[in-house]
Amino acid sequence: MTRSYAIRTYGCQMNEHDSERIAGLLEADGLVLAESEDTADVVVVNTCCIREGADTKTYGNLGHLKSWKDQVEGRQLVVAGCMAQKDRDEVRNRAPWVDVVLGTHNVHRAGELITSAQTNGPVTEIFDEAVIDDHALFPSALPVRRESSYNAWVTIQIGCDNSCAFCIVPAVRGVEISRPFDEIVAEVELLAAHGVTEVTLLGQNVNSYGRDITLAERRGGDNDVRIRPLFSELLRAVGAVSGIRRVRFTSPHPKDMRGDTLAAMAETAAVCEHLHYPLQSGSDRVLALMHRGYNAARYLERLTEARRIMPDLAVSTDIIVGFPGETEDDFEQTLAVAAEARFDFAFTFIFSPRPGTEAATMQDRFVDPQVAGARFDRLKLVVERSALLTHQERIGRIEEVLVEGPSRKDAGVTTGRTRQHKLVHFTSPTPLRTGAYASVEIVRAAPHHLRGTFIELLAEPAHRIRIPVAAG
Repeated sequence: MTRSYAIRTYGCQMNEHDSERIAGLLEADGLVLAESEDTADVVVVNTCCIREGADTKTYGNLGHLKSWKDQVEGRQLVVAGCMAQKDRDEVRNRAPWVDVVLGTHNVHRAGELITSAQTNGPVTEIFDEAVIDDHALFPSALPVRRESSYNAWVTIQIGCDNSCAFCIVPAVRGVEISRPFDEIVAEVELLAAHGVTEVTLLGQNVNSYGRDITLAERRGGDNDVRIRPLFSELLRAVGAVSGIRRVRFTSPHPKDMRGDTLAAMAETAAVCEHLHYPLQSGSDRVLALMHRGYNAARYLERLTEARRIMPDLAVSTDIIVGFPGETEDDFEQTLAVAAEARFDFAFTFIFSPRPGTEAATMQDRFVDPQVAGARFDRLKLVVERSALLTHQERIGRIEEVLVEGPSRKDAGVTTGRTRQHKLVHFTSPTPLRTGAYASVEIVRAAPHHLRGTFIELLAEPAHRIRIPVAAG
């Protein structure tokens, strides 16, 4: 009988992209997507460890899945992702009913490990670093089952060479390695040929893409090669692919934001007018403790330049509240920078210590949870006020919207995204297919979404069916 699978994914777009690859590998081995997790033969839990709550939630879910596993003989439970990479043998110690534990460096081995566990019993395989061949190194080089047929993530690099005091990513994702330039463009061309119209370039620090490539070229004997990122060139090349209407990327690092990247955004028609620009803190003292490599003035200066050459730019950010040692004055500086920056939306977090990071060793400077919570609420008010103001400025404008489908709350309402990545709810006289482009007049604004009136259909979806993709 054909076996079926289900995947639970936690965390960032990298994890979601990895889950697509795991699904593609399982389907290449003959498994099919289960109608529900309850009926699946294999459940994969793709984990995150960026915050402490993610660990707690995952182990709790593994406990609940034990009863699912015990109901039918032969069912398998797989734990993958960042928490598996970090905790290693602890996963099996805390949840001995897990059949397979694999990390971030061996996603390509998911199918083989599941098959092996059927015959040989439970297996834990965690690689300390990426030691596989270049083709399998990048998730986008593996078979894929995409959850969407009109847009796609494209991995351009893995790992991270930064040393932010709060971040566990370098420990679980490894050193920064850039994917070959031509391979990325080839994948985008293949995606476009199958009807994908929007791509998002993924990396832990996308705007340093290619620095390791040019460094290797210089070490190879060409001392005239300038060590520089290739990201601006990549943006232009991907944006020039026929059929691609929208190009997005995440996430850049402010210390590496260069004028050539901003110019490429402004001059490449397909690149969307949206910049995710993580602030983390508005205090220079806290930024130094975080090892972020920039100060508030430099951050705002580059943001001003970006908006000068892209007047319709939407800006989102990440901000951490309650980093060890943060004083009331430090937090007030964060409020001031957030107000001046006028973010369109922000992902705000209360500091969570992650074992293995420098910040986790600063227990004597931890901020009282009640104080951090109060600061979080104050920051939320500032961010939402700015978001509402920027959204109100769009009332009366005609926006190009990429249709995502019916609203979860009301099937009679259509949802979509503008080029600025703003969520729009609107009604259409006729049903619109997911992946279509429509023009919509904005009539109302809220902090987290816009309301609009359908004007006209701009383009029917170009995709036909969900397809497996392999690059290279």
